[in-house]
Amino acid sequence: MSGTTINRCSPDRWKKDIIQSVDLYNSWFMEFAPTAFRETRLGTAERVEQALMATNNLMGISCEALKEHPEILPILRMSTCPPIARDRLVGLAGISNTLVKCMEDSSTPRIPPRITQERLDNDLKRICDIIERMADPDIFVWRNRKDAATEIEISRAATIVADRLCGARSDPIIRNAQEKRQLNAIGNWLLVREYRYVEGIGFSDMQAGTYSFRTNIPVSISGDGETAHVNIPVDVAIMPIKSRDGDLPLLIEAKSAGDFTNVNKRRKEEAQKMAQLKKTYGNDVRFGLFLCGFFDSGYLGYEAAEGIDWVWEHRIDDLALYGL
Repeated sequence: MSGTTINRCSPDRWKKDIIQSVDLYNSWFMEFAPTAFRETRLGTAERVEQALMATNNLMGISCEALKEHPEILPILRMSTCPPIARDRLVGLAGISNTLVKCMEDSSTPRIPPRITQERLDNDLKRICDIIERMADPDIFVWRNRKDAATEIEISRAATIVADRLCGARSDPIIRNAQEKRQLNAIGNWLLVREYRYVEGIGFSDMQAGTYSFRTNIPVSISGDGETAHVNIPVDVAIMPIKSRDGDLPLLIEAKSAGDFTNVNKRRKEEAQKMAQLKKTYGNDVRFGLFLCGFFDSGYLGYEAAEGIDWVWEHRIDDLALYGL
């Protein structure tokens, strides 16, 4: 089926598909995006309350609290008036950029191990001074009273700060929810056709009738006379039921977009991934896109010219044209 084309050679259908794709994305956004945002905000509010507990409800912002709980730094930045961006905090306090980045590492917030104790104490003290001075008096009203905060006041403050944190990263929240939904759609389509989901299996070890999500594909990259071997992640890998020994899995990248601007900024990413795969595995490698949202003719034409095909989510049954 390597010679089969699905949508890239049918530009007469693109306009109609673009309209339907935009409608599908907008319908999903109106119905489910608020729920995804609220769920994330709820979990974030719980983290804010934990940060408030670690700082005695912002009455005890200390170097010791930051050392023990480096993960609270982004929460403290959003607790000021106005909220302070990460780079602004570095410039305002005159502190180490590395320190702030390590403390706000999303996977493992930590104090950088190589910083001297003297520099650490000095930088953390500067952070504390900035937060103390700029803490939002309209949110943390008890600070003005110099007495204990009520449960209602703490809950209200946590919700406001959580809103600020989620507002700063609303696009990733929506994008992650949409990606999860797209992968579920593909998974459900495959399960109906008796495919089995496998996890933690290598790209080259997949058996006929299996699929996996977020699979790392080893590729070779050349540069400066040397060849490096790296892994590139692909959203979906599917080994067709009718595949034969030596066949490669079908690779699919799930893409969604809430506007036309950003997709054209990032359209080269798929072409680069396709080039790396072909260089490593030859022209028989099959790599396609699963699209939902705002993808215009400019984007589609670019991908088609690079030999990349796609399936629209509103016509998910086109996946069968890959021989699945």
